[in-house]
Amino acid sequence: MISINNLSVEFSARPLFDDISFVINKTDRIGLAGKNGAGKSTMLKIIAGLQQPSSGSVTMPSGITVGYLPQQMTPADDTTVYEECRKAYGDILSLQKELDKVTSEIAEREDYESKEYADLLERLDFLNERLSIFGATNMDAEIESTLAGLGFRREDLNRPTAEFSGGWRMRIELAKILLRRPDVLLLDEPTNHLDIESIQWLEQFIATKAKAVVLVSHDRAFLDNVTRRTIEISCGKAYDYKVNYSQFKELRVERIQQQRRAYENQQKQIADIKAFIERFRYQATKAIQVQSRIKQLEKIIPIEVDEVDNSRLSLKFPPASRSGDFPLILEDVGKRYGDHQVFDHAEFTIRRGEKVAFVGKNGEGKSTMVKCIMGEIPFTGTLKIGHNVSIGYFAQNQAQMLDGELTVFETIDNVATGDWRTKVRDLLGAFMFRGEDVDKKVKVLSGGEKTRLAMIKLLLEPVNFLILDEPTNHLDIPTKDILKEAIRDFNGTVIIVSHDRYFLDGLVDKVYEFGGGEVRENLGGIYDFLRKKQMQNFSELETSGKQANNIEREAPPTQKGNNDPTEEQSKLSYAEQKERQRQISRAKKELTRAEEEVERTEQEQASLEAKISAGDASSETLEAYEKARMAVEKAMENWENAQLALEELEIK
Repeated sequence: MISINNLSVEFSARPLFDDISFVINKTDRIGLAGKNGAGKSTMLKIIAGLQQPSSGSVTMPSGITVGYLPQQMTPADDTTVYEECRKAYGDILSLQKELDKVTSEIAEREDYESKEYADLLERLDFLNERLSIFGATNMDAEIESTLAGLGFRREDLNRPTAEFSGGWRMRIELAKILLRRPDVLLLDEPTNHLDIESIQWLEQFIATKAKAVVLVSHDRAFLDNVTRRTIEISCGKAYDYKVNYSQFKELRVERIQQQRRAYENQQKQIADIKAFIERFRYQATKAIQVQSRIKQLEKIIPIEVDEVDNSRLSLKFPPASRSGDFPLILEDVGKRYGDHQVFDHAEFTIRRGEKVAFVGKNGEGKSTMVKCIMGEIPFTGTLKIGHNVSIGYFAQNQAQMLDGELTVFETIDNVATGDWRTKVRDLLGAFMFRGEDVDKKVKVLSGGEKTRLAMIKLLLEPVNFLILDEPTNHLDIPTKDILKEAIRDFNGTVIIVSHDRYFLDGLVDKVYEFGGGEVRENLGGIYDFLRKKQMQNFSELETSGKQANNIEREAPPTQKGNNDPTEEQSKLSYAEQKERQRQISRAKKELTRAEEEVERTEQEQASLEAKISAGDASSETLEAYEKARMAVEKAMENWENAQLALEELEIK
């Protein structure tokens, strides 16, 4: 479908890649792999037609549509979220506008037998047919479901885009690209601005609705779940593997070994030729052979071997003093911003040595909880930091806290101790600071470079409790592996806020789920958590409350005998009584929410009934009424479940 032919790119006379060729087929799922600076983003820009190569070409059939999402862009801020997404349907809106015009003109004419009238009717049929093919009737539903999948709430649709952060506005741009259904999707780090739920929704979208996809990502789980082909750009060449990222890593090891053997053989050949030339250079009888060897030497094209994989470098946190048995205890902790209750009645205890993850949609309180723990913001309830706890905190804005006047080397050398004093350059090299980079001042570094530098600094601090808020956002896969191994070997306590499932897998043994104003504890790793929820994506978390109630109803009743309820209550421990009261409090809140939802849906249904009674029997109104009726039934079912759950708790 798209052919990349003998592509070469040079920057300041330095070749980025040379003579690269490959084909993108109609249903390909391609991941571009390679070190930072290898040219992955440049390749996407060339395919998108935004940058011209030094030589070579990109050819594609006429009519092929391409959707491109860069790492950074400045979205428009002159409309609402919904209206901005409607721009993705430019062709449909143009057809709809023409349809309205033709319909109006037909209504005004009375020359029913004229050719002009017949032409208008023919045009009307054509426009209706085209709109039907494009799915115009589903436009609003598609916009709403896509935005919901990317983490937007229904009330966000009519908010101005200017009210959202840069990350959320990038989600709007991604939504627009997905809604266009292009023949080729080009995505450059699409997961950078998504939370774990939205990433899984995007995986499902690509699997079921996308056509050809070419993407760059540092999220290994995302790559494995989405791609079936990996093209590595390395040493200016492209190597094509018909496998996903993890399988590519295995095959790549074999290729590097072959490459190294070929390099060693070539070096031996060069050494032999040079030895012959030096030995017989001044012998007239060997002059022809010497000149032949010199020409042979000039024709040899040096074989390049990829640099040593720095992920093999073993990093370890320095030893720190032992903390108390319970580094963190929360009791009835809550946080509110104005009328918005971020979370309430949060209660959990983290033991020494535990490694836990905070997961959930953006805005549900993960980073807010971290700030409460760090004492940066006020909160309600009780939060206790344990005995002899020394916290190392990596915030999302950690990069802004570095001293801009220091060099990269000075920043790390100032905090390095022990053996690391002699390995500062090795450590910086593992995090992609090489050569002249180490002498740059911090103030001239990019945001990603500052984040990596802040992470190195944290690695060297002697602490026994790590709190990491999105630590992998700007790290490539080899560097993530370095960090993961260091955390795994760390004998202290760790809290990680992250949307990177591969990074969390095998690293955490407990998951705290933030959502709906609550914090729920789940034992086991990240994939244990997903399996327990029995969901394909985190969007189902919104309905998990009902599922939990169903599980409680299906559980076998407790054998109570004939004991007096008061006597039975007195046998409960204080902790059990407190837990029971907390469950009842939650159930009451769930019942109140269910009652409010019933009232809202019934009002919506009554409003539509009034419109139909007034004579509005259009297909749109009838369709909306049917949806409202089903919503009422669903709300009533949820209310009944909530009522039953509360009654069962109160009679225990």
